[in-house]
Amino acid sequence: MLCVTIGRGRHQHMIAEYQHLADLGADIVELRLDYLRRHIDLHRLLANRPCPVIITCRRREDGGRWEKSESERLTILRAAIASGVDYVDLEEDIAAAIPRYGSTKRIVSLHNFEFTPENLEEIQLRLATLDADIVKIATLANSFTDCIRMLRLVDSSTVPTIGLCMGEMGMITRILALRYGAPFTYTTLTTERKIAPGQITFDMMRNVYRGHEINDSTKFFGVVADPVAHSMSPLIHNRAFQHHGLNYSYLPFRITAEELPLFVQWCREFGIGGLSVTIPHKEAMLQLVDEAESAARNIGALNTVAFTGGNAAGFNTDYRAAMDCLTAAVTAQDPDNDDPFRGRGALILGAGGVARAIAYGLRQRGALVAISSRTLERAENLARQVGGRALPWNARYDIRPGIIVNCSPIGMHPNIDSSPYDKDRLVNPATIVFDTVYNPEQTLLVKEARAAGCFVINGLDMFVRQAAYQYKLFTGIEAPTDLMRETVKKITSPVNF
Repeated sequence: MLCVTIGRGRHQHMIAEYQHLADLGADIVELRLDYLRRHIDLHRLLANRPCPVIITCRRREDGGRWEKSESERLTILRAAIASGVDYVDLEEDIAAAIPRYGSTKRIVSLHNFEFTPENLEEIQLRLATLDADIVKIATLANSFTDCIRMLRLVDSSTVPTIGLCMGEMGMITRILALRYGAPFTYTTLTTERKIAPGQITFDMMRNVYRGHEINDSTKFFGVVADPVAHSMSPLIHNRAFQHHGLNYSYLPFRITAEELPLFVQWCREFGIGGLSVTIPHKEAMLQLVDEAESAARNIGALNTVAFTGGNAAGFNTDYRAAMDCLTAAVTAQDPDNDDPFRGRGALILGAGGVARAIAYGLRQRGALVAISSRTLERAENLARQVGGRALPWNARYDIRPGIIVNCSPIGMHPNIDSSPYDKDRLVNPATIVFDTVYNPEQTLLVKEARAAGCFVINGLDMFVRQAAYQYKLFTGIEAPTDLMRETVKKITSPVNF
């Protein structure tokens, strides 16, 4: 079940949001009485309950906003129970002081906004003995290990337990807890009204991750990065899964470099179907797979892992997608040339995983590759590996390439007024300008290159192509590329900024 937490300052707003969420299909709502700024009128709040409700009144030391007396808080909680609410949330230190009454079920909870304690099992047992129908433990995740421990706690508990890790790193526990047996998970109506760090909106949880449909047969995929919250991959892959009627869910995993081997081992054990791999793990992941296609090995980086029976195979769909885009461009310019890349100069801006893939592809086809990065050492290392040349960042204008590829994050949202290449240097209309940034679709570089008459490739095309290749590897089904493209375009539209 999906529970939506409501924290509003006025009764009428809380009641209106309660009704709205019930209309949207919320299974249960949590009314946070500590957010109300004036006298609390329980009769008014609960007179016409459109769906089941949890009553919570949280003190500041427990992450809430209650500032009045403790006796008044306990009186309100007792009154909520007497009114027959479905659930009441009680912290450990007050649970014994508020006895069970009527049909109201008791959630006995503990919150830790600093870390995830080592003794989770001991805490869970302690809370369970306080006449709990449901135990709730919410802690801050400082590592993926914290998430694993929390999920295993949920799985092994004899008393129904909601175990959540807060923060971006713990976001996955809010979804996977349902698979591990949690009776429900907490969401929020909008990102502006998050009650706890890492909360996922009701719309995302229901319509993207489809948390209410997760069952023992659900197969999971995901994107692994650090950070990961900005990734659009969950949106497009989940839309595609839904389009094909697949019981799959694609999740965002924020994993540090130190925990990447542990994460891969967990993926094997849990049965993850596949991963998209992005910054900063593309190179390190290559050392953790059992096998990899030759392109990924030669590039020295991958962006896709497909798991089959515990075996991990690596691929580089960045390479395929980028070269598809560039091949279409050079062929359009020179349709009668059977070898259009050979001898053509290419300048690559940046030296990360995407730059590595594109540099390799261009060199394989005979292009003359120069690499310029804000960190010269990285440019030199990549140039040496692919057989190109390195240029200091301030020397990137010293050549006149036929192809310019931006593989740096310059121009990416929210820094949309930046460009890695001065518009006054775009003097040759025959130049192909390829910006791998896709958010926004129309970067400053793309706009200025188009204004200069250059042949332009934007990052959206590459992003959708590489995702489509991944989708085929994950599912064996051709990806609905038009749907993927429409999804990204809708998200990156200026009205969403």
